Amino acid sequence: MNLPVTPPVEPMLAKSAAKVPSGDYLYEPKWDGFRCLVFRDDDQVVLGSRGGKELSRYFPELVESLKAALPQRCVVDGEIVVVVESRLDFDRLSDRIHPAASRVKLLAEQTPASFVGFDLLALGDRDLTAEPFTERRAALVEAVAEHPHVHVTRATDDPKLATTWFQRFEGAGLDGVVAKPSQGPYTPGERSMVKVKHERTADVVVAGYRLHKSGPIVGSLMLGLYGQDGVLNYVGGSSAFTMARRAELIDELAPYLLPEGESHPWVDAAEEGDDEHRRPGTLNRWNAGKDVSFIALRPELVCEVRYDQLQGDRFRHNGRFVRWRPDREAKSCSYEQLEVPAAYDLADVFGG
Repeated sequence: MNLPVTPPVEPMLAKSAAKVPSGDYLYEPKWDGFRCLVFRDDDQVVLGSRGGKELSRYFPELVESLKAALPQRCVVDGEIVVVVESRLDFDRLSDRIHPAASRVKLLAEQTPASFVGFDLLALGDRDLTAEPFTERRAALVEAVAEHPHVHVTRATDDPKLATTWFQRFEGAGLDGVVAKPSQGPYTPGERSMVKVKHERTADVVVAGYRLHKSGPIVGSLMLGLYGQDGVLNYVGGSSAFTMARRAELIDELAPYLLPEGESHPWVDAAEEGDDEHRRPGTLNRWNAGKDVSFIALRPELVCEVRYDQLQGDRFRHNGRFVRWRPDREAKSCSYEQLEVPAAYDLADVFGG
């Protein structure tokens, strides 16, 4: 591959902020998918993940779409997404990472991937990484041909409009807003951008914990919410604790350890083969050797956590522990407390 910028390249990263910043920025919607750097040299196309893995074998249909839409020699930074019923679907996107070629082929037909470009690192023989972002973006808009599965993201220099996007686009499955210095170069691996993500709180049941890899201290709390059928569903974990706090949690949780022979909604579900409700302890898609066993607790303890968004019936990322809620009854911790964003048609986001 004979390009002025060659793989692997670590993508430019972002630091978090509580609100949309003002200043000399270009603002973009924050897409919820797989970060991807596309390297194209004529018929050669490499899809590089954030961690440097090659993704082309999982998205053969996207490779063909990119050949149709991108210039013959270029490097584009963007996001791979899957669209289902007018919104982004991260679960269906995750399903695409499968070892079986036959399964990859089937999913490529059933849930075709799209690519959203937001930066241009090279075009022809030109290395654009030192150019201002406004110039790189203008070149990207001009370079990408219209295609149903290849898009250039929206952008604006108006922080008020960016704030409106932040409020509305979540209903289409987007993740927030990104602010990029308009005159800044492309800086691989550096947190030169600013990201603003949605964050909410919820009261959840602590029904178990996993041990830390370093020893007999808490690695993560196991969190649950009750569905309308009265069943406790596993919704994710909370693991951002200091080592000292992890040791303290062992003692705090000891009174809630499940006595031998007592029933537990997640343990019983596993033994009875209940596949309708979420529970911990299933195989890990990304690391088949990972220990996913947990220590069960009586589902009586309630805590408040911060979370960014709900993905189906679970938290998209681990919740962040805020405080214990001894005033809350565990049975009152249901999905009904969660804020659901108003639906928004993804076609309007692409169409902008």
